Amino acid sequence: MTEFGLALSSEENAPNDLVSLAQKAEETGFEFAMISDHFHPWTDAQGHSPFVWSVIGGIAQATERLRLGTGVTCPTIRIHPVIIAQAAATAECMMPGRFTLGLGTGENLNEHIVGEGWPAPDERLAMLEEAIEVIRLMWEGGYRTHRGEFFDVEQARLYTLPDRPPAIAIAAAKPKASELAGRMADAFINTAADPKPIETFESAGGKGKPKYGQITGCWAASEEEAAKTACEIWPTAALGGDLNYELPLPLHFEQATEDVTPDDLKESLPCGPDPDRWLEDLREYEKAGYTHIYFHQIGRDQDGFLRFWTDELQPRL
Repeated sequence: MTEFGLALSSEENAPNDLVSLAQKAEETGFEFAMISDHFHPWTDAQGHSPFVWSVIGGIAQATERLRLGTGVTCPTIRIHPVIIAQAAATAECMMPGRFTLGLGTGENLNEHIVGEGWPAPDERLAMLEEAIEVIRLMWEGGYRTHRGEFFDVEQARLYTLPDRPPAIAIAAAKPKASELAGRMADAFINTAADPKPIETFESAGGKGKPKYGQITGCWAASEEEAAKTACEIWPTAALGGDLNYELPLPLHFEQATEDVTPDDLKESLPCGPDPDRWLEDLREYEKAGYTHIYFHQIGRDQDGFLRFWTDELQPRL
């Protein structure tokens, strides 16, 4: 049976607003939430980018049942995997059985800031694989030393560990990443209703594991208003290819989307109050094999979307 969740967009919301939104997600029947981990937003119009691990602590205290995952954290350049291991262990201690560590290879947008460069895709994937090995090593407890190709750990010990380590989910869209997810992850994450990555994930060892899919859209009182909001705040939804991984600054994303129009986004995203349009996307995700589907509502009117979810979408699922 499909489970449904809400995306907590750190790029669009202040930290206390994210905590409040998580509370509302729990109150309105969502079973889980996924929170983005960014240093920069995609565009200046989004306006935020709080430190996700502080926000997770707030959500842990403000909710009782809602499960939470990072969607997703890059554990390779901006933050060393030992620190991610510590952060995730603490999060799991604060919300036992409710936290999932979602990981990915990241974007230049967030990772270039520490001046270590931006590796090629194959190297980023190899770094992620080693980072996961380091994270799981630290969760075993005791003093740990690791000397690898990309990361060194010198006699490090996590003193605060949960009874059970968090599940690890890997975001993957391409074959090699999907294969890595199947081999190493407890769950799969993607943002497209494409069955091929899921097939690769399952054939590499992921059969029977949770598969999380994000639907991005914009609820508003009219399709025109929703498309206009989406174009102003999330024009990057129209970008294809590898630009999302490679561009370094919000300014560059704004330049790359200068010609995007509201009509472009109406074609590619559910926009407006018609539940059938949203359910059409949802069914495509289910058909592709996703077991967990979560909604990213673009813009400030999160309460409007939650009413739409309660009144129009949830009763029809």
